Amino acid sequence: MPLYMDRHDIRDATLEDVTNAHASDLEIQARHFCKVLTYWYDESRGVAFCLVDAPSETSVRNMHKEAHGLIPHQIIEVDTSTVTQFLGRATDPEGTDEQQVPDSAFRAIMFIDMVSSTNITKTLGDSTALSLVRRYRDIVRRALAENGGREVDRAGDGFLTSFVSAYSAVNCAIMIQRELARDNMRRDDGILLQARIGIGAGEPVQDGDALFGSTVNHTSRICDCGEPGQIVAARVIRELCMGKDINFKSLGPRKLKGFDDPTDLELVEWKV
Repeated sequence: MPLYMDRHDIRDATLEDVTNAHASDLEIQARHFCKVLTYWYDESRGVAFCLVDAPSETSVRNMHKEAHGLIPHQIIEVDTSTVTQFLGRATDPEGTDEQQVPDSAFRAIMFIDMVSSTNITKTLGDSTALSLVRRYRDIVRRALAENGGREVDRAGDGFLTSFVSAYSAVNCAIMIQRELARDNMRRDDGILLQARIGIGAGEPVQDGDALFGSTVNHTSRICDCGEPGQIVAARVIRELCMGKDINFKSLGPRKLKGFDDPTDLELVEWKV
C-alpha cells in the first residue's frame, strides 16, 4: 500500500492529547484498511504528523475522523527511506506502546559542498585527488556522527544532511570547517581542501509535493551564497541558537533563485 504522511495543525493540544489520538487511531485502523506506523509532535508549534500505510488519502481522513475527529490539514505520499533518512524512524520506537513520544518533526537541514574538486583532480591527478576527497568525506562523516547528523544524500562531493537540533547542525558545520582548515595547515602540497556550508530548517510537509522539498531547495540556495570556508545560515537558525555560544553576523536579505521573497541570511563565525 502507499505510505502517507499527514499534518494536523492543533495549537491547543498537549503531547498527551496527541498520544491519546494516536492510540485511538491504532484501535480502529483495521476498519479503514490502514496501518498507523508512528507520529511526531512539535508542541511549541502545535503541529502533529502521522505516518500511515493506507490504500488512499480518503482512508486516512476517514480513519482520523472516526478515531478522534482531528482531520489532517495536508496529506502527501512519501517514501519510507526518505522519511527514515530525514526523521530517523518510520515506526514507533520500541517500548512506547503506551508511552508518549516527545519527538518533533522539525529538522535543521545542512548542505556541505566541496569547493574546486575538479581543479584538485587536474592539479594532483586522479589517484592523489581521490585520496584527498576521501579525507574530506571522512572529516564530514566524523563530524556528523559526533553531532547527531544524518547523511540523507550525497551527490558527487556534496552532502545533504538532517539534524534534530539547529544548534547541533551549526556545531557540526564549525567542526567540519575547523578540521578542513587544520588539515590544510598540516599538508605541504599547496592545495586547499575547502567547503561551503548552508543551513536551513523546516517541517517535513511543505507546499510542494515532496518531503522536505521546499526546505531542501531553499537550503541549497543558501549554500550557494557562501564563499569557500564559510557557513551561511537562514535567520531562523540564529533564532533557534539564541543563548548558545555561537556568534552570527548578519548578511542582510538576499534574493535566492527560485524564491520570490528575499531571505535574511547569517554568517556563522568560527576560528581554527
